[in-house]
Amino acid sequence: MTDLQPDLRQRPSDDRQATALPMDLTARELARWSWRQLTSMRTALVLLLLLALAAIPGSVIPQEDIDSLAVSQWRDDHPRLAPIWDRLDLFAVYGSVWFSAIYILLMISLVGCIIPRLFVYARALRAQPPRAPRNLSRLPESTSYVTDEAPDVVLRRAAGVIRRRRFRVVWAEGESDSVDAERGHLREAGNLLFHLAVIVVLVGVAIGSLFGYKGGVIMFNGKDYGFSNNLTQYDDFAPGSLFDPSVMEPFSFSITDFDVEWMTEGRRAGQARKFVAHLDYETEPGAETQQYDLKVNHPLSIGGTDVFLIGHGYAPVITIRDGEGNVAQSGPSVFLPTNAQTFESFGVVKAPDAQPTQIGLEGTFYPTFAMGRDADGNLTMPSSAFGNAIDPLVSLQVYTGDVGLDDGTSASVYVLDKTKATQLTKANGQPFRMDLRPGDTVTLPDGLGSVTFEGLQRWNKIQISRTPGKLIALTGVVAALLGLLASLFVRPRRLWVRARRRDDGTTLVEVARLDRSSGGDPETGRDELAEIVAALRETAATETAPDKEGS
Repeated sequence: MTDLQPDLRQRPSDDRQATALPMDLTARELARWSWRQLTSMRTALVLLLLLALAAIPGSVIPQEDIDSLAVSQWRDDHPRLAPIWDRLDLFAVYGSVWFSAIYILLMISLVGCIIPRLFVYARALRAQPPRAPRNLSRLPESTSYVTDEAPDVVLRRAAGVIRRRRFRVVWAEGESDSVDAERGHLREAGNLLFHLAVIVVLVGVAIGSLFGYKGGVIMFNGKDYGFSNNLTQYDDFAPGSLFDPSVMEPFSFSITDFDVEWMTEGRRAGQARKFVAHLDYETEPGAETQQYDLKVNHPLSIGGTDVFLIGHGYAPVITIRDGEGNVAQSGPSVFLPTNAQTFESFGVVKAPDAQPTQIGLEGTFYPTFAMGRDADGNLTMPSSAFGNAIDPLVSLQVYTGDVGLDDGTSASVYVLDKTKATQLTKANGQPFRMDLRPGDTVTLPDGLGSVTFEGLQRWNKIQISRTPGKLIALTGVVAALLGLLASLFVRPRRLWVRARRRDDGTTLVEVARLDRSSGGDPETGRDELAEIVAALRETAATETAPDKEGS
């Protein structure tokens, strides 16, 4: 009959939740079941894995708030995929709804998982080491010996020896026949610290995303192309949802010079190996001008804002004169590299005010122009043989009519809208193409004007970001490493020493050790056990009793 009685320690609701499907539960039971599922360690690990997987597109696909130039170029190269990527927020992964949902669920899961474990750990810290088992010889690591000393003398010495080895010791002289000891609570503390540190890292990243900002600007060399830290100066700007413009430091800077070191040998010959932008900057209006050499991974820090150098390229200075002889467009135009090694670049130049019709130029810039040859020695497509501007040439095609600026909508400066434009052709119907070196001028047919390649300018891609939670995130990373080390290398273990008087007047001393970590080394345990026994056996008259290990 007793087998048919219900277990009174289990609540009916628990039994119902254990056997019923989620759709059969009441609203309260379903909420409790959902909370337990969300706050389980298994769910936290799954969400952590999902967060890592969700971050992969942000590393592979260019991000709008990091490098808008790369995003624009990617859109041009993949016109069919770009709309799909936009719907999935793959150009802004870390600000997307689906990434934020995983992030928030992971935070909730970790908090709900860790808080109960903190209470359990607090109770474990206050608890006394467990009493010695009845048969210590049955433990995997145990030994014994016989001595003429009184049990209390042995146990008193054992308590001192074990305390010096930083164990927590419990022994009441005259009341207990064993010394009970335990150490290794830092293992669980390290485990909890690691999980708490993950939360700290997530909070730090969240603070930076909510209150910080990240922006980019393309700058040319020279005092005439300075930058002041206000919203109107940015080419692209991505603020956090709680960003306050008043926190922006009022600094300004300009690029006085730009140095590049080029590789001249090996497979990467012609590639930029080292580049430095020399800055003049002021921390606030009227402040003393200071200098800084801006390098990759060596940002300039001003207050809580960091200034990064993330890219560079060429900007041919093109002057377009219209059919009436007026300058319709003049200045450097950014050409985006299509080859990271040779800096062969693509770009456009627009002259919407040209008369009698608008003019648009599209083409390729070659820093060191060369005509390639195939295996048979025949000339192939032109290319750039070197990244340095040794023999610069720009090859341009001409378009007239509406170049995409008449409808008033915003248009990319790196894309020429040719849907309503007409390509200029020669008399034989071939596209009209201009190959210009610095100083060359080509007159356009039909009285449209002329195009001059004035010279060459360098551009630098500068990223400016403010991340207020980075120190919090860094603290969390350091704490996570410390917690991980503790959880990996601290071995929780228990130790017992029992001394009993035998009928013949001698004392039997039993010493046993229990390693509670799953990966404990038996040799290490036996060594520790032998060291403790050696410290205990300080009297001359001893007689070692054999144990099951043959100690």
